[in-house]
Amino acid sequence: MPPKRGKAAASKAATAAATAPKKRASKLAKENDITADQENEILEAFALFAVTDNPDYTDEKEGVLRTEDVRRCLIALNTPPTSAAELSEILEAVDPEESGFVTYAHFVAVAALKLHAKHNDPEQQNEEVDAAFTLFTRGEGDFITLAHLRRVARELREDVPDKMLRDMIKEATSGGGPVVGREDFEGVMRRAGVFG
Repeated sequence: MPPKRGKAAASKAATAAATAPKKRASKLAKENDITADQENEILEAFALFAVTDNPDYTDEKEGVLRTEDVRRCLIALNTPPTSAAELSEILEAVDPEESGFVTYAHFVAVAALKLHAKHNDPEQQNEEVDAAFTLFTRGEGDFITLAHLRRVARELREDVPDKMLRDMIKEATSGGGPVVGREDFEGVMRRAGVFG
């Protein structure tokens, strides 16, 4: 029978988990002024469309994108080109030799710029907050209620007790009211790190 762990051992394990090192940003992430998490987000989107068996790019361990997939990859990152002209500029930047393929390093540079622009554009942030708020309320009213949170939990197939849902509302409203307004909701998104 294994020895029982005392409070000291449990506390030590909790402290070790809390002080575990964060992911370190790669050289590519540092060059493009993005965090390790942002680079991981870019890599996940890239991997959705990457071609890994192109004989002309055997040194590219992440594979390459076909130029026609660049737009879709940016959409997956929620940073779509705003116009055909912007897409054309992006393609010129990521595939300067017009090979029809884009390396990961070239894509990261453009995706990083798009992420920076997204996080610095107040108009786009407002649109995202409005869209997310509407997902909760379904356009019914100006507040997120306990009933809205129950519905969302049900749709996500999560069994969340009403007390926890009420606590979420209290936290969102700084312990105040029984409903969450749009401004409070935006505050929650900012605290969660949705916007830089």
